[in-house]
Amino acid sequence: MTGTASSLLTNLYAAPSVYPAAQLMTPEVQWHVAYPIETCLGPDAVRDRWLDPLRTALPDIERRPYIAFDGTDGWSAGTGYFVGTFTAPLFGIPATGKTLYLRYTELLRSESGRLVEVYLIPDFLDAMAQAGVYPLRPPLGHHGLMPPPRTLDGTVPRTKDTRRSEGSVQLVMDMLDGLRAYDGKSLQSMDLARYWHEDFMWYGPGGIGTTRGITGFRAHHQGPFLTAFPDRDVDHHACTVACGDYVATGGWPHMHGTHSGGGWLGLPPSGRYLELRVMDIWRREGDLLKENWVAIDICHMLAQMGLDVFAQMHALCRGGKDNG
Repeated sequence: MTGTASSLLTNLYAAPSVYPAAQLMTPEVQWHVAYPIETCLGPDAVRDRWLDPLRTALPDIERRPYIAFDGTDGWSAGTGYFVGTFTAPLFGIPATGKTLYLRYTELLRSESGRLVEVYLIPDFLDAMAQAGVYPLRPPLGHHGLMPPPRTLDGTVPRTKDTRRSEGSVQLVMDMLDGLRAYDGKSLQSMDLARYWHEDFMWYGPGGIGTTRGITGFRAHHQGPFLTAFPDRDVDHHACTVACGDYVATGGWPHMHGTHSGGGWLGLPPSGRYLELRVMDIWRREGDLLKENWVAIDICHMLAQMGLDVFAQMHALCRGGKDNG
């Protein structure tokens, strides 16, 4: 992310006495954070419900973006980690005294050097796993830190190539249309090879994990997910940010589907129609997609299913103390 948006976000997580939140946001700022924080209206709410709890939990917090880029109309996108020593509980997640890597993905809009609209998904499930209180079945994919782009250019300022950006967006939209071709029987009906390199990397959120290649993607994410949500549909009109080979999309919500099948995250079907908050960042290489960083507000999905994952985590913590 270059220019104003980058400096705003860097300053925002610095010492509050040096960079008061009110100076970096408009009075009407809308700041949407994943469950359980939800929507914060105005700088005071952002400070009280998000910034202060995060700074308290990680007093030496450092924001480390590894992808950050600006699009048009003031929109920017990025992903990376909040890193710090985990010295106090974070929204009930117990402190470890060790380093915490809290993965984040964000879409934001700024005007005249101030933040106006922010959508942010911190990966609380992954934080629970780092704290040893992960309450679900182990992820099918690889669990661990997400790497930066293979090209190591995710935060490099770049000249905007409008034609390249438009082509990258079209590739992503064609791919999303291709996903709609699922016939309800065979994963091959979506013909992923038309849009993805055969060894592409899909960096999924806590609960799902990282997959490699079309075979790994189908086995560790797409297959279980489509079994659970066979009627899922993506909103193509959600926010889109593009710069060269990088494209981000997201929505609040960005996808809908009925949880009518079992197996996803090891859970039985709830029969409920869910809205999914999703953000994706893709990197194009040549004429195909090579890497995809994915954020899903899974805790919000679970709450809609009737499962309070934070309550499950607390029960796990109490059980550990009782057994200790």
